[in-house]
Amino acid sequence: MSAGAARGFSYRQFLWANLWTRPVRSALTITAIALQVFLVLFIVGLSSGVVREWGKRVEGVGADLFVQPPNASIFFAFSKAVMEETLADRLLELPDVAQVAPVLVVNDTAGLSVIYGIDYASFHRLSHGFEFLAGGPFQAADEVLVDDIRARASGLRVGDSISLLGQTFRIAGIVRHGKGARYFLPLRTAQQLVGAQDHVSLIYIRSHGDTEATRAAIQALLPGYTVRSVAEYMTLMNSENLPELQPFIHSIVGLGVAVSFLVVLLTMHTLVLERTREIGILKAMGSSKRSVVGLILSETLLLAALGSVLGLFGTYAVRAILAQTNPTLTVLIDFPWILRSVLLAALGATAGALYPAWRAAGFDPVDALAYE
Repeated sequence: MSAGAARGFSYRQFLWANLWTRPVRSALTITAIALQVFLVLFIVGLSSGVVREWGKRVEGVGADLFVQPPNASIFFAFSKAVMEETLADRLLELPDVAQVAPVLVVNDTAGLSVIYGIDYASFHRLSHGFEFLAGGPFQAADEVLVDDIRARASGLRVGDSISLLGQTFRIAGIVRHGKGARYFLPLRTAQQLVGAQDHVSLIYIRSHGDTEATRAAIQALLPGYTVRSVAEYMTLMNSENLPELQPFIHSIVGLGVAVSFLVVLLTMHTLVLERTREIGILKAMGSSKRSVVGLILSETLLLAALGSVLGLFGTYAVRAILAQTNPTLTVLIDFPWILRSVLLAALGATAGALYPAWRAAGFDPVDALAYE
């Protein structure tokens, strides 16, 4: 065997030896890196999925435009009912407006659900009709419509009683999802429950076809009010376009990188101390400092690769479990964030291995061989 082949065999042997001789430590390091990948992918995927799914539900209402009070949040659940309901009648008088539907958006904090208080007739016309999978429209003030995803997740059926906003309601019908909210109450009932008589959170509008002309007419009628097209709204409903979410996502990414950095730093530093004699043998055989550094970094990247695979598997497994146990939560995993999470794992692990690798490369072969 040539000297180069012997060194190559020694490198490979050194590379795998630590993983097999210290299985618990290796498993913990791989788990820490996997946790970083999981945190990044799951938190970003959950944020993106919830935002995107909410946007799709707004799009499914069937409106071209919607009107909100000045400086209203694009998250309807945080919008206050400060618009007079009579504005809907004024908007309907505009020649470019075909249909309007005033909506009171209520956030049920107990069940973490968004509820629409609607005038059934106008909302039904605007959205081209609910598709009932069971039951029918509400006929009384204490009845509610539930979408099929929420009904399946909670095991609800027509005729069941549920508690919303501290009051008990009877389920009148179960409708196909995608019409804005999970629950729909009579508008008057929702207004009474939250103390917003004759006020709504937003007004959905369908134009005769020219959306921009309709928006210009609405802005002329209601100066200062926020008028958005649904197409524009869909472009905004992306976690990367929402400044409120960016600090949170950056914090999670930073936490994940810090965890993998510290764990790899400790692992590789301990490895170098334990394998000082082996490093001395490699240097005595003619290995350069660059080779020793490359060897340590190669083992680090191997750990990062194994951790990334485990993190990806864990993320997809949790998403599959959530799809069965809590279908109202959507986790969106796309390739760009997969690539980013893997690169961040490799970056954090490499940064943690740099000092131990530099320290190992500086060992004197004689001192290393004499190390006990």
